[in-house]
Amino acid sequence: MRDLLLGIDVGTYSSKAVLTEADGTVLRVETLAHDIMTPHPGHVEQDADAVWWADVTTLCKKMLANGPFTADDIAGVAVSAIGPCLLPLCKQGKPLRPAILYGVDTRATTEIDELTAELGAKALLEHAQMTLTSQSVGPKIRWLQKHEPEVWSQTRQLTSASAYLVFKLTGEHILDHHTASHFVPIYDPSSRQWSEQFARHMNLPISMLPRLGWSHDAAGQITGAASKATGLRAGTPVAIGTVDALSEAISVGVCEPGDLMIMYGSTTFFILVQEVPTPDPRVWTTAGAHPDQFNLAAGMGTTGSLTRWFVNEFSQAESVPVAYKRLFAAASGVPAGSGGILMLPYFNGERTPINDPRAKGVIAGLSLHHKREHLFKAMLEGVALGVRQNLETFAAIGAVVKRVVAVGGGAQSDLWPQIISDVCGIRQNLTRVKLGACFGDAFMAGCAAGLISRADIQHWVVSDHALAPDLRHRAIYDHLYPEFLNLYQSTREIVHKL
Repeated sequence: MRDLLLGIDVGTYSSKAVLTEADGTVLRVETLAHDIMTPHPGHVEQDADAVWWADVTTLCKKMLANGPFTADDIAGVAVSAIGPCLLPLCKQGKPLRPAILYGVDTRATTEIDELTAELGAKALLEHAQMTLTSQSVGPKIRWLQKHEPEVWSQTRQLTSASAYLVFKLTGEHILDHHTASHFVPIYDPSSRQWSEQFARHMNLPISMLPRLGWSHDAAGQITGAASKATGLRAGTPVAIGTVDALSEAISVGVCEPGDLMIMYGSTTFFILVQEVPTPDPRVWTTAGAHPDQFNLAAGMGTTGSLTRWFVNEFSQAESVPVAYKRLFAAASGVPAGSGGILMLPYFNGERTPINDPRAKGVIAGLSLHHKREHLFKAMLEGVALGVRQNLETFAAIGAVVKRVVAVGGGAQSDLWPQIISDVCGIRQNLTRVKLGACFGDAFMAGCAAGLISRADIQHWVVSDHALAPDLRHRAIYDHLYPEFLNLYQSTREIVHKL
């Protein structure tokens, strides 16, 4: 028997598992692709059993297939997933509908306005340390109550993605504090408990909500039923887990105050570790990975998913990996500024800092001279300009950034991170292991199993190289940035009417 650790992350478009030694040595990696459902404009959903749980069970079996590892070798398991999501369960613990996804799902705009008017924007910020946005779960609960009363009448438990998977593995309903922070206005950051007052306002019994814990602590053990479904040994400890973004931050050692993660995923996500919170309505203040920390968090709506859309629609004769490789190679030859194209990457609304769920993509400056690679490069630069807007918002709040670490699928090559370094004028560190959230999950599995401690992450993470801004491009991007801001303001009303 060996003390191996299994980490599984269920992302927006794929799931990934890693098996490691207790010192972080990677032994095996497996990946599965899946998709999202968009049944109506602004609605983004996934089937919790057909996608989330099916991926977990398949990945567990793949990790143990054909040896040399057995279920007895695995000492701990942790799962992260997209979030914060809303998944209603019946009294038997089965999903009543597909899960409503995180901030990319913008269906609850009316409910955001209603709750803000009822509770008051100032009171919400004072209570929750953030305002209501498409990232907030509370308005989506109100939406479910109003628009699907037959589902609501059968609902006995509300959960999110990682918590549902932990429930399937252990039978325990438990949610980490970081994810719970986004259940605005139901979570109370001052007490680190669910708020009876705000739950009553929403006609929500507290009994519907999971108990709360910290992501690296043990939630329970693999049950007999879960053992049969996954092949894992019954009794194996399972961590509480968290959303993918926080696991990504842990995976690259973003654990100390002043550390900032930029996650290049389906969305671009930011987590800045803080000792003292700096609440601001433009971004999100959440509980951190540990009781003595807070996170200043932010997230854009469509970034990696935007490049995926481009590949799907304009590279149909090629496989996705080949299409990505060719597009990035072609875009690398396009000069900074994309030949005069400027793009707003708001193809499904935008989260921070503009928090405009009705925003849409805008492409300005097209001409007959432009080719596919110009558009693709403009897309990468548009995202980079949005990153700059988020980082400048952090600076305006007074949040201190000491170190920046890049992680995620978009950071597998240097092109996109280099563009962002150039646009933002920042130095980004990249680590040797670039597996992302599943690697952070393996670390949390070790903590839950009692094999390692919180401080050991510094031994798991090895730096690879850093990207400094190319000063030759600074003048171009300093010129484009105010035009990027102006383009949104000048087209906002038109786009909303459209």
